[in-house]
Amino acid sequence: MSTRIASSEAEVAVRDLRRRFTPLASILAATLLALLPVVAATPLLPDFGFLIFLAWRLLRPEIWRPWMPLGLGLASDLIAGHPIGQAMLLWTMIGLLAELIDTRLGFRDYWMDWLIAAGAILLQSLGAWYIGLLMGSDVRFTILIPQLVLAALAYPLATRIVLALDRWRLAR
Repeated sequence: MSTRIASSEAEVAVRDLRRRFTPLASILAATLLALLPVVAATPLLPDFGFLIFLAWRLLRPEIWRPWMPLGLGLASDLIAGHPIGQAMLLWTMIGLLAELIDTRLGFRDYWMDWLIAAGAILLQSLGAWYIGLLMGSDVRFTILIPQLVLAALAYPLATRIVLALDRWRLAR
């Protein structure tokens, strides 16, 4: 007669996979939203993959290695059609800045996270705009302001989604 302290080996393996790959899968799924056929005269929709990455990074900093944004940025570059290296550079830079903020601050609350996220969204948009400018784009930065505002306002929604996924990821 065997006692059952833990679940079966298969259940433990599935739970381990869920704990490891839910953040990655959710970021990649949000990045795939860039493939939806949305036609607009000006950029309005935020980079949902970046928002989900930012929410995971700010809510669960302990699960992220410093090199993780590099690979996620590459996936974003390939999926969304950005110049190769744009999201890799910007996401990694923002991930390192978030790590620096985590080491400097003793605590963070919801409003601080939202302020950090708004700053990161601004930094990512400025960086993408400047890289586009270097590549010959002739777009004024003011055209991106509605997208910046919408992205900053969409961050709490991304946080809610990530919190729900995190609860599911850690559930028994």
